[in-house]
Amino acid sequence: MNALRERYKKEIVPALMKEFDFKNIMQVPDLEKIIVNIGMGEALDNPNSLDAAVADLTAITGQKPVVTKAKHSIANFKLREGRSIGVKVTLRGDRMWSLFDRLVNIALPRVRDFRGNYTLGIHEQLIFPEINYDSIDKIRGMEITFVTTAKNDEQAMALFRDLGMPFRKV
Repeated sequence: MNALRERYKKEIVPALMKEFDFKNIMQVPDLEKIIVNIGMGEALDNPNSLDAAVADLTAITGQKPVVTKAKHSIANFKLREGRSIGVKVTLRGDRMWSLFDRLVNIALPRVRDFRGNYTLGIHEQLIFPEINYDSIDKIRGMEITFVTTAKNDEQAMALFRDLGMPFRKV
């Protein structure tokens, strides 16, 4: 079992129960899933560019991504319904905890202007140690969405704070 998941169960759950005066352990907010998405506008001109994004996302998450397709046609963007425009991975369980641990302890300390959103944008995939700098063809950004069971923002912020998310002090 992942060390962060173990810490969540043994330290963070009791602390959150005490902080919010929860009577039942099921009331404590939990990290449900993490979705990592790379939107690729250049895939319209160069369909092979998706292969590199798939390789990067596979290296980062340890799971093969799904190619996402356009739901609607948009003439201004020369986009037709059904065209491949990105890749995404939904992580749960041990892979989710492993990615969160690496993100908080290895990747995010390399980012200078992180503001700590529930969905955060990363400008380049190079912050992950699994990506070999010499093997990338292009720098790609990605969005990482954290889905929790928290009932409100205050509980979610407390969960992320206790898990080690580096929020800026305001």
